Amino acid sequence: MNGAVEKLLQRARTPYGVLGLGGAPLGNLGTAVDDEQAGRTLRRAWERGVRYFDTAPHYGLGLSERRLGAELRHRSPDEFVISTKVGRLLVPRARPLDRDDDGFVVPGDLERRWDFTPAGVERSLRESLERLGLDRVDILYAHDPDQAWDGAAREALASLARLREAGVVAAIGVGTNAAAGLGTLIGEGLVDVIMIANRYSLLDHSALETVLTPARDAGVAVVVAGVFATGLLSTVQPAPGATYDYRPADGAVVRRARRIAAICADHGVDLPAAALAFPLLHPAVTAVAVGMRSSREVDEDVQRFTTDIPAALWRDLVADGLLPAATVPPGRSEPPPPCGGGGS
Repeated sequence: MNGAVEKLLQRARTPYGVLGLGGAPLGNLGTAVDDEQAGRTLRRAWERGVRYFDTAPHYGLGLSERRLGAELRHRSPDEFVISTKVGRLLVPRARPLDRDDDGFVVPGDLERRWDFTPAGVERSLRESLERLGLDRVDILYAHDPDQAWDGAAREALASLARLREAGVVAAIGVGTNAAAGLGTLIGEGLVDVIMIANRYSLLDHSALETVLTPARDAGVAVVVAGVFATGLLSTVQPAPGATYDYRPADGAVVRRARRIAAICADHGVDLPAAALAFPLLHPAVTAVAVGMRSSREVDEDVQRFTTDIPAALWRDLVADGLLPAATVPPGRSEPPPPCGGGGS
């Protein structure tokens, strides 16, 4: 693994690996959370040993960053790892909306403007630090460059590399839902870390050969987000009407999720616990990040994360055709062994 990333994640490591708190729900993604609840959530995460926190300007038009910063700025920066993202500048909206039009329950007085230029990236980081109330972030991702324009990822990474070389950030990468093209960026040595969302889960293995294999070969760290497939894998029994990849799940994927849940139950394991553990079977995956919006969700996710998963469960999922054999590499049929470091 990249040395800078490995050193960073030692701060956040537990015996079961690194569990990160994804900050989108604290930016009021889909549902409003008040400041008091957000603060309780973050304090409970700290109490339960969570030491990696991910956010972005996009999440609630800066609200997630402000809420994370309100809690973390009082902690020693050597005790946690924080990542944020660049690419979407927040600028005043000419005609303010009553509500943001991109999925967050916040006032629509700002809008997002794509900018991966050096000046735009530096401005984005500066404004993120102001919202966070911190003097640094550890990891800086280019956020969804695939949604901007062809070549945006390379432009963004060139800008980020200058910040890394100047010692402003320790590690750089791309955070995205799209796996296409990431293998090339990894192979060319342009990233230290990739955050891939919704493309490596019990139901979607599309990032295996396009991201995880080249990352393993190049020593690039991978953080997996979206392990619950945006909802379908978050309950013991997948329910009709649950979301999958941000949309209502169709019948076929619900039936597949239920079959996985049944095999998990045969081994005394809840489906969400298996969903959290699965990505960490791969040697390229160094952390999983999960959105949490309440103390209850923190407790549930930490309990799931610390569940011992029998190797036979993975073997049965492979035998049933629900997982490709390559998702359970030889010698990694169980989560990584305990490691030293903070976070417990």
